[in-house]
Formats: sequence, C-alpha cells, structure tokens
Amino acid sequence: MQFLLARVAEEGMKRDVDKYALLSVSDKTGLAGFAKELAEEFGYRILSTGGTAKLLQESGVDVIEVSQHTGFPEMMDGRVKTLHPKIHGGLLCLRDDEEHLRQAEEAGIALIDLVVVNLYPFEQTVANPDVTLPEAIEQIDIGGPSMLRSAAKNHASVTVVCDPVDYDRVLNSMRHDDFTDQLALRQELATKVYRRTSEYDGAITAFLEERSDQAEPDVDAIAGLPGELSISGSKAMNLRYGENPHQQAALYGNFLDHFEQLQGKELSYNNILDTSAAAYLIGEFERPTVAILKHTNPCGVASAEDLSSAWDLAFETDRQAPFGGIIAVNQTLDQALAEKIAEIFCEVIIAPGFTPEAREIFGKKKNLRLLVASSGFGADTLQEARSVPGGFLYQDRDQKRVSRQSCTVPTKREPTEDEWRALLFGWKVVKHVKSNAIVYAGDERTLGVGAGQMSRVDSSRIAVWKASEANLPLEASIVASDAFFPFADGLVAAADAGATAAIQPGGSVRDEEVVAAADERDVAMVFTGVRHFRH
Repeated sequence: MQFLLARVAEEGMKRDVDKYALLSVSDKTGLAGFAKELAEEFGYRILSTGGTAKLLQESGVDVIEVSQHTGFPEMMDGRVKTLHPKIHGGLLCLRDDEEHLRQAEEAGIALIDLVVVNLYPFEQTVANPDVTLPEAIEQIDIGGPSMLRSAAKNHASVTVVCDPVDYDRVLNSMRHDDFTDQLALRQELATKVYRRTSEYDGAITAFLEERSDQAEPDVDAIAGLPGELSISGSKAMNLRYGENPHQQAALYGNFLDHFEQLQGKELSYNNILDTSAAAYLIGEFERPTVAILKHTNPCGVASAEDLSSAWDLAFETDRQAPFGGIIAVNQTLDQALAEKIAEIFCEVIIAPGFTPEAREIFGKKKNLRLLVASSGFGADTLQEARSVPGGFLYQDRDQKRVSRQSCTVPTKREPTEDEWRALLFGWKVVKHVKSNAIVYAGDERTLGVGAGQMSRVDSSRIAVWKASEANLPLEASIVASDAFFPFADGLVAAADAGATAAIQPGGSVRDEEVVAAADERDVAMVFTGVRHFRH
C-alpha cells in the first residue's frame, strides 16, 4: 500500500499541469463553485458535456468538451458521448502499472483523476403514473453509470463523486494533502457509488417488470410478490441512536417525503416507528378523529363532531400513557385542540395541517415535533419488510377493511344500531394493537385497551383494569378481538365486564362453544372472517 501511495504521489507530481476532472451531472447543485475550486486552487482541467458544460462556462469555468477531448462527436441524440477509450482508459489505467501507462501514452489517453457524475432522474420520472415507456427508457442513464463504475473500480487513484453533499469533503481532503486519508475517502465514495448504481438498476428493473407484457408472466409477480426482490434505499439521515442508546441507527428511503417537519428536535428511531403506526391508524377514519399512541400501541382513540371533542374522549381512555406519546389527527389541528394538547408532554403531533393559532401555541414548546402528513398518512405504502437472520420477510401491508355487509352474525341476537357502530369502530382500532389484542369500545371511542399479552384473557383483564383506572364503565360496551377466542373464557370475561356485543374473526374449532356462551349471556357476536395479528 505504501508503494502504491508513493507511486500515486509521483505520478501526480509528473502530471501536475494536466490533471483532468470529468464533470457531467443532472443535479447541478453546488457544481459551479466546486468546479472553480478544482480549477483555480488545484489546477484541474475540466472535462464536461452538454448542459453541465454550458453551466460551467456561464459560471466562468474553462471547460473542455468531451467531444473535443476524444475527437469523436456526440451522436444518436446524446446516447453516445462518453463511451470512448479516452474516457474509460483515462479512468481505468492503473497508475502503478508500467504497461498500462505505456499503452495510455501510445494511445494519447490522458489520465482522469476525478469524476463527478449523478444520474438521469429515472426514479423521479417513473414516479409519475402517466409516464410512458419510451419516456422512461430515455431516462435510463448509460454513460453515467459506466463512468461511475470505472472510476470506482480504480478508486486507488481516482476520486469518484455521485452526490453533491460530498463536494466539500473532497476539497478539504485535497487541502490536507494526506494520501492515507485521501485513499480512505476514495474507498468510501466508491462504495457509495456502487450502492447508488445498485439502487438505480433496481428501480429500472422494478419499472420494466411492472410494464412487462411477457408471453409467460411471472406467477409470483401476479400473486403480488416477485420471484426475486431487492430492497435498497439511500440514507436520508443519521439518527442519534436506535431503540436504545447503545444501538446505532439511520433512516433510509423517502420517509421524509411523506412527513414535513415544521418544528422540534430531529426525529428519533422510536419517533419514526411511532409516527408510522399513528399514521396507519388515523388513516382508517373519515370523521374527525384523534388517536393517541405509545410504543406503537393505541392508548386512546375517538371520533366526534370536531377534534376537540374527540380529544376529550380519547384522552379520557388513559390519562397516563399519553405523556411522552404520539398524537395523530385526521383534520387540520386548530387552536381549541392545541390548547388542550399543550397541557401535557408529548413527543410528536401529526396532522394534515395546523392553523396559525395552533402553530403559535406549539411554538412555545421548542422540542415538540410537529409533522404534516403530506401523502395521505402513508396510504401509498403497500408492502412492508422485516429483517430475519439471513434474509427478510416481505408482505402486503394489512389494509383489509370490513363492513357490516361483509360480516356474519352467528348468535341468536343481532347487534343493535348503536352496537354496530361501536363494533366497527373497535375493529378499526384493534387492528392496530399488538397481539394478543383486546379493545373495549363505546360509541366511536375506546374505553380500555389490552395489548401484547401471551394470553387473550390477560389482554382482556388489562383492558378492563385500564377502563376501571379511567373510571369508564364497561356496561353496554363492545369488545373487539384481533383473533378468534380460542376458548369461551375470553368471551365470558368480556360479558362479565359489561360487554353486550363482540366482534372477532371466528374460525376457532370451539366457535360453537363460544357462540353458545354468548347466547347464554344475550351477547351479540359478529364474525368478520378476517384476522389482524400484529407482531
């Protein structure tokens, strides 16, 4: 390695007057200033193409067009311009290989020491649902990935940059003139290049598979899950730590495109998990609704004529758990509700919007994070992945909804109109509670929530206890269970607590026993035929 560094240094000194940097980008953020520093401070001769060259020339940077450098014109509407031996030979030549250097000299190939390329905006193009296949095809970059990969392969000698955020790091590294540090940075940037080109190829693959009209379709893809799956994402932000302070963490992908942060501290790992859970839950409701969550579990949910009234009912379910929790609402959050929420400590508030008066109230709490849900509370997230040893699980997100018409009533007594309204409300909530999940509900409000217990009966006991702690009577309530009652004891416990109706998936081998227990107690029961396990 020391020999290589010495050789690179030697070659750099010999070629100091004709060092070349090749700049060809779609995202031109900060490029002109970077190019000026390269030329004026470090003596680089700048090679460039098309719009990038025009921008640099207008900014006062001397530019050599690639076609002038190669002696070969751009052709085929720009599809062929950098695919030339004078470009890739200049990138791939090993600086410590005498034969490589001899061949480069004989062929008149100048060595290129720095490449700045970011790719055609393919992902942004195909994000438009109306994009045509020819339009998408024209946004598949060929020369860009080729230059990036050539430079990254030879990162022992070539600096390669695919992200404008790295411009200052490269300049600072050059100023410090420490070859060991420069080599470490080049390796880091090369790794970033291969990650980026992998994401790019993955996006192209996914788009073409979606648009494919192949004669023999992929059976797995028809089922919604492809035979091969790549999951990738660019780092959006570093997080202070993960679930606990001793765990490193970062956010990847476009989560921040869904939520605009108006104020407060940076989101933590747990904030992001809680925000996701809150957004999915609140997205279930159309009437003014408030959902309060803690550790991804709902601890109070209610719908009413306005958000302020819904808050009163949701908060009444559990007055302790909301402290340090997440609050989500499905309408613009106004002054009346802001004044009530301001009385407690919470981490994050999510809404489709905030009135100026609400912003002013929350502005006094500098650490409070306000998020505007800008994309329908994550409704466009259709699949989800979880890591396991040696791989990951991938599934459709649980978006299954039920209606009164899709349910069956196996008991002698049908639910009343009031019970039906409470049953369907409770079913929306229990879907978002960790299994085993039990929710007691009244008229569009929660009364007690039991989450995450090993026994369904224990979840029911916790929910009853929580309702008692909140002084909320369960007489004439309904009970919702995310999975079937495996024994009659769960139903009996709910009836003893005061529930007059129950909603559950059904499907147990003991359904007849459970229904009989309900009939004995004049409890109306609804089977949804849908289970909502949440691990």
